[in-house]
Amino acid sequence: MLNIPIKDYFRETRLFNSRLSIAAVGVLILTLILLVRLVYLQIVSYRHYATLSQTNRIKPIPIPPVRGLILDRNGVVLAQNFPVYTLEIVPEQVDDMDALLEELGEIVRLNKADLTNFRKQLRKRPRFENLTLRTHLTEEEAARVAIKRPFLNGVELQARLQRHYPLGNVGVHAVGYVGRINEQEMERIDKSAYRGTRHIGKLGVEASYEKLLLGRVGFEKVETNAYGRALRVIERIAPIAGKNLYLNIDARLQVLAERELGKRRGAVVAMEPATGAIVAFVSTPTYDPNPFVNGIDANSYRALLEDPDKPLINRALNGQYAPGSTIKAFLGLAALETDGFDAGKQIFCPGWFSLPGSRHRFRDWKKGGHGAVDLHDAVVQSCDVYFYQLAVTLGIDVIKNFLAPFGFGSKTGVDLIGESVGILPSPEWRASRGQPWYPGDTVVTGIGQGPILVTPLQLVYAMSTLANRGVGIKPRLLRAYEDAKTKDSRTMVPETNNEIPMDDKRNLETMIHHLESVVHTKKGTGYGIGYNAPYRIAGKTGTSQVKSIGQTEVYDEKKTPERLRDHALFISFAPVDSPKIAVAVIVENGGHGSSTAAPIARKVMDYVILGEAAVDGKRKQAKRKVETAPETREAPNPNGEAETAATSDEQMVVNSDDTDENL
Repeated sequence: MLNIPIKDYFRETRLFNSRLSIAAVGVLILTLILLVRLVYLQIVSYRHYATLSQTNRIKPIPIPPVRGLILDRNGVVLAQNFPVYTLEIVPEQVDDMDALLEELGEIVRLNKADLTNFRKQLRKRPRFENLTLRTHLTEEEAARVAIKRPFLNGVELQARLQRHYPLGNVGVHAVGYVGRINEQEMERIDKSAYRGTRHIGKLGVEASYEKLLLGRVGFEKVETNAYGRALRVIERIAPIAGKNLYLNIDARLQVLAERELGKRRGAVVAMEPATGAIVAFVSTPTYDPNPFVNGIDANSYRALLEDPDKPLINRALNGQYAPGSTIKAFLGLAALETDGFDAGKQIFCPGWFSLPGSRHRFRDWKKGGHGAVDLHDAVVQSCDVYFYQLAVTLGIDVIKNFLAPFGFGSKTGVDLIGESVGILPSPEWRASRGQPWYPGDTVVTGIGQGPILVTPLQLVYAMSTLANRGVGIKPRLLRAYEDAKTKDSRTMVPETNNEIPMDDKRNLETMIHHLESVVHTKKGTGYGIGYNAPYRIAGKTGTSQVKSIGQTEVYDEKKTPERLRDHALFISFAPVDSPKIAVAVIVENGGHGSSTAAPIARKVMDYVILGEAAVDGKRKQAKRKVETAPETREAPNPNGEAETAATSDEQMVVNSDDTDENL
């Protein structure tokens, strides 16, 4: 007999209902969770997710501003912008970057530097920004990219404005240049201000006035599809162009001064004493800044670095030289300000000087000496012995304290980054280096040798202060700046640095008279440029020793290697009664200040005071004389004595390194 179980309908129904209730509760809970999430997304976090949605649909594209122009005082363009084709990539739109780069390499030429720089950008910049792969595409390359572009996701062909220096190497140490933003700069700059911009001022005015030149970045809000393709521009915020800068530099004068220096190493700085305006700022040799804009190639840069003439050094701003006899003008003024000093008292110059109790001789540049000289004679003839003795009489502390207000040993405040301060020595300065101060250091400081170092900019500032009768005006390259759109401009106002503390202002006029005699009297070391001048010049020649000369040695310029010859210096201002220009000239290894540096200064002063036509006329007149003169005829010498003075300036000075050992 079969045992068939009887179904328990009641039990099955209860089990089904309980399962149904559990499922219903589960569905209800899930529904509540869904509703809560929906409320959170649609109400609580509406703004957040609406913004994200909008961001996915709307892409902000930065519009770089036009960098301001740089012009000289007459409107000659020194730095401008011109359009170039650039190949750019938007990384977020690219699936396989390596494959894309390989494909692009078959369309345009890509070198190792292009790829390296692009990958650096790829690591540092947002993926939605356009990153530059190549600049300066040729028209043929641009055409090939334009044809292939619809098939290359993320590739853009843009016409960008590129910085360009139309005068090339003229004024490069003043104007400077821009270059690509490097990693160190990226860490310190305001990244929002440089969105879409890949360049920054590196040197000169380009760096000093970066904020004025940069402008303000703009944006375009572009609607894109799911593939990142632009559909339409929704909103555009226009960029604000950078300010146009007008410099005090006169481009024609700059060219003139650079041409006069030629291939020689040196510096020329010309400044308006009353305003501080720097009208010429020359350092030679120069170099072309244009290759630096997008990154100079390694070989070319190495060639500049290894060039023995060091063209990258800004000699006008950072060259540090012994001032030589140019310092005598200020040392003599310090003596005039000293109680009990008798400017008319004569001392005898036998051609050498010794400290009491020492057999070491500090030699004069004139082997036989100058005989009996007072302060006026000593300045005019540049008598070393007089200033050896004067330095000992004054003492190094008096010398230091008097020279400091003239700008020696400190920055002049010029509107350029990285100005050098030189060295204004003292016993305290030596002690800080763990070295003693020798009496011989004081002696040679009196003729601008030994530990004292100055820059060409400091020399012209000091001479300008003297021309201003004791008032120092801060040197400035910037003359004015203007808004590129509205043409509203602002002119820089001269700024006084300080006024020299003087017990008797008449002493300034006395020293200026002595310096005028340097150029306009027959015994003056600068008479070679002054005898025919139609205006009055105050100046001082100088020779800065490079090679140390022993006690038993005689300096022979012809037998001395060129790079060990003396530096030639000349500082001046003119006209004496109403100064318009102050000039400092340094020619490295140029020999004598009177024959090498002074003629360059004269050309600069002629240009400023007489005009460009007068300078050109003299050049043409001299050329005609050369062309018409018989081959055997010698150039006329207006005065034999003056010619001697102009070609034998301060040949013998002694270096303090020798005196330390002997004292």
